[in-house]
Amino acid sequence: MPDEQPEHGHETRDASIRNLLIFAVGLAVVVIAGLVVSRGVFRYFVGHQVLGPPASPFENVRTLPPEPRLQVAAPRDLNQYKAAQDEILNRYGWVDRQTGVVRIPIERAMDLLLQRGFPVRTAAPAKQGASKPSGKSPK
Repeated sequence: MPDEQPEHGHETRDASIRNLLIFAVGLAVVVIAGLVVSRGVFRYFVGHQVLGPPASPFENVRTLPPEPRLQVAAPRDLNQYKAAQDEILNRYGWVDRQTGVVRIPIERAMDLLLQRGFPVRTAAPAKQGASKPSGKSPK
């Protein structure tokens, strides 16, 4: 009889809550036991095995490539460069001690130039191979 409706419109056999709770508790016990065992193994090896200092990632590496190399700390390098240039421009120092050549601060050098006057270039002589008027006018 194909026209008969079934008595129930849903599954009659549901999952057992008791079995699900047993599975969940068993899984939790296994996970916790695994963590406890791994912690015990870790403590055992820390206490019984000498590891020495931590390994550096730069130990036993190949030699550095030739210059120029990449900058590791560009802002620090720039500050060091600026400080060195400031030292050269704004401090007294020896350029060559044997010949008596010294370096003076740039501000002092500009003051001396103003006191003594700027050097003046003399007029350059006319070039000999330049075009000379030949007396003929071009047509």
